[in-house]
Amino acid sequence: MEYDEKLARFRQAHLNPFNKQRGARQHEQRAGEEAPDVASEATLPELAPGEPEFHCAERVMDLGLSEDHFSRPVGLFLASDIQQLQQAIEECKQVILELPEQSERQKDAVVRLIHLRLKLQELKDPNEDEPNIRVLLEHRFYKEKSKSVKQTCDRCNTIIWGLIQTWYTCTGCYYRCHSKCLNLVSKPCVRSKVSHQAEYELSICPEAGLDSQDYRCAECRAPISLRGVPSEARQCDYTGQYYCSHCHWNDLAVIPARVVHNWDFEPRKVSRCSLRYLALMVSRPVLRLREINPLLFNYVEELVEIRKLRQDILLMKPYFITCKEAMEARLLLQLQDRQHFVENDEMYSVQDLLDAHTGRLGSSLTETHTLFAKHIKLDCERCQAKGFVCELCREGDVLFPFDSHTSVCSDCSAVFHRLVCLSSPSPSHRARARGKMFGAWSLLPGFQSPLP
Repeated sequence: MEYDEKLARFRQAHLNPFNKQRGARQHEQRAGEEAPDVASEATLPELAPGEPEFHCAERVMDLGLSEDHFSRPVGLFLASDIQQLQQAIEECKQVILELPEQSERQKDAVVRLIHLRLKLQELKDPNEDEPNIRVLLEHRFYKEKSKSVKQTCDRCNTIIWGLIQTWYTCTGCYYRCHSKCLNLVSKPCVRSKVSHQAEYELSICPEAGLDSQDYRCAECRAPISLRGVPSEARQCDYTGQYYCSHCHWNDLAVIPARVVHNWDFEPRKVSRCSLRYLALMVSRPVLRLREINPLLFNYVEELVEIRKLRQDILLMKPYFITCKEAMEARLLLQLQDRQHFVENDEMYSVQDLLDAHTGRLGSSLTETHTLFAKHIKLDCERCQAKGFVCELCREGDVLFPFDSHTSVCSDCSAVFHRLVCLSSPSPSHRARARGKMFGAWSLLPGFQSPLP
């Protein structure tokens, strides 16, 4: 009989852990029938019939049933609209403030709050069933798929969180915005302006005054003032106009007018629209320096050297067009980034002037000039056979139009030694040689040539 009782208690303790405390209490009561402990009985409250008991503090198996799974969860996950989600978020915030600091329940509530906010963002900014390309105000918006890059919306001036938000980028002017801000875009694409009217404002900061703008932003027409109420008026150094803080982010850019007139490359504050326009125009050869500021060549030695190299490359171009080896080697592709260098020697882009100022353009053109001359004068027999002999002295080596000691007649394209050409009876020959010798210095006022 005693063995059966022990076996029953063993099975009850190991197979039914939920009643372990009750079995242990019954064993204590049987062992202490002669001397009952009133204090121990007082510590265990009576339970209703059929109600399980989970008050064991020692040797109780933790199966996760100590949590309250039947109470109302913090935050309403079943909310289906924005209003219910916002209400659930507020309740979750209140619960987080009431719970003890650094407790497990508070951490769980924070996780629930994050999920609720993500669900709310999905309802506000759905990323399904949205087209990949949308055309608006000549913008061609393409839906971005990058999730790790943090950008700034050009419409609302807030951060674009690529992980949870859908955003678009214009493939023409790189205008970025949220998908929810897409229908609010009021600025036309700058690429269309570049395509239709590719020219710079060549007046240095042409300011007309804030009153001429009716104290409004030049782009979005929002009220602005110099005192910052209701919005700060910020001047664009390129257009000279005033903009609000949403249209002018104090971005810095090199101003073409200051470069052409003063050879000044210091970046200055411009509006967002001007920044995108200057970025799209930086590589376009639209500056004819001889007409805009011809005296610039008298003060900037780098430009004189670059102009001479460009003229020589134009003289080398006919050799490459008629040379089979040069066409197979694609030598002219050495200047594919500056295609206008093989078309004329007058047009410049802002990028050309920037590289000339830093010295990169002069060194790269010198290397290209050396490569071209090596092919014509040393490597290719066909190009060597197209050289010239001085028609006046008929002495010396074979001449080429791009040699530094030669001169080319502008009328008949004959090539001469420069010193011999100065004594030529032809006036055009003498003028060509004299102009090539003195170059840009002959343009200076008051300059007198020592030659007749």
